[in-house]
Amino acid sequence: MEELPLLFEKTSDLQNVTVWHKEYKHLVQNFVSLTNTIIISPRRWGKSSLINKVAQQIASDNKEIKVCILDVLNVRNENEFYERFSKSLTQTTLTCEEDKIEPIKKDDILNLAENLAETGKYKMVVCIGEFQTIGKFDETLAFQRKLVEHWQHHQNVAYCIYGSKRKILLNMFSNPEMPLYKFGDIMFLDKIDNQTWGKIIQKRFQDTGKSITEEQAEYLADLVENHSYYVQQLAQQVWLRTQTDSSVSIIDNSLQNIKNQLGLLFIGLVESLTATQLYFLEAIITGETVFGQENLIKYKLGTSANVIRIKKTLLSKEIIDIVNKKVVIQDPVFKLWLKEDYFRKK
Repeated sequence: MEELPLLFEKTSDLQNVTVWHKEYKHLVQNFVSLTNTIIISPRRWGKSSLINKVAQQIASDNKEIKVCILDVLNVRNENEFYERFSKSLTQTTLTCEEDKIEPIKKDDILNLAENLAETGKYKMVVCIGEFQTIGKFDETLAFQRKLVEHWQHHQNVAYCIYGSKRKILLNMFSNPEMPLYKFGDIMFLDKIDNQTWGKIIQKRFQDTGKSITEEQAEYLADLVENHSYYVQQLAQQVWLRTQTDSSVSIIDNSLQNIKNQLGLLFIGLVESLTATQLYFLEAIITGETVFGQENLIKYKLGTSANVIRIKKTLLSKEIIDIVNKKVVIQDPVFKLWLKEDYFRKK
């Protein structure tokens, strides 16, 4: 059977769709000028894809600049960080024809990028994903001080730090009491707007001989709140179900199918939450924004202090986020499942 082409190269990958025009240009400029950068946005919004796209552009236009990309999400301590860091740097800079470098002392690892760049007579940008993980290290403040003590003196290297936990990263980089205060240029990656998504999706359908109106494509993106990962996943499912012309019913049915597929995952998630945390999510879905005495009683939330604790816990679990001082549920399909399946059965 002939393999079906994907609407997007990967359902979680926007490398070939440059949609963050302003952010893209800003990041290219920062890489070329060796400006340290911190990028913050929720998971699956496209940070990695944007960085990979910029890295490809840099590799094409600036042969004297190398870009190393690593992720430290599952790194548990300082020693594992050193191992991942040094391995990624050497894989990026050494060719198969070159001799392996000698073992590196721990004291020298944080200067490795600078030493490699200086020896090789090139510049380097080191991109480190899910950087908030280092906040869980034992003696994390001492480790952060080590990073600053070494990295602030580098002349041939810039660091691009990115992650999803806004509160932790903002505390690291904008709190005057923290070692990494003002370490770099902070960028917040916003969602791709609805109209842009509409044009992208419509063009992808046209490129594969199928049709979707721009209005339908915008409707598709709006259903999942312009969440990059889910827009691509939903568009892919709609494309697979479309023979020639898409329709609103195909879009709606595709979303229900995605929601149903994730049902067991969502059940596991709610089972990890307390009753008051679930009451709080119910209040948010209902549209509540103020938690005075009436709503505290209505949703069985206890005290105002308890609401603060609930928010803190749900933020740490990346279930909610605070956008413009408003609580939002990060995963739009989880939100839909809660509304249509979980709370409706109560």
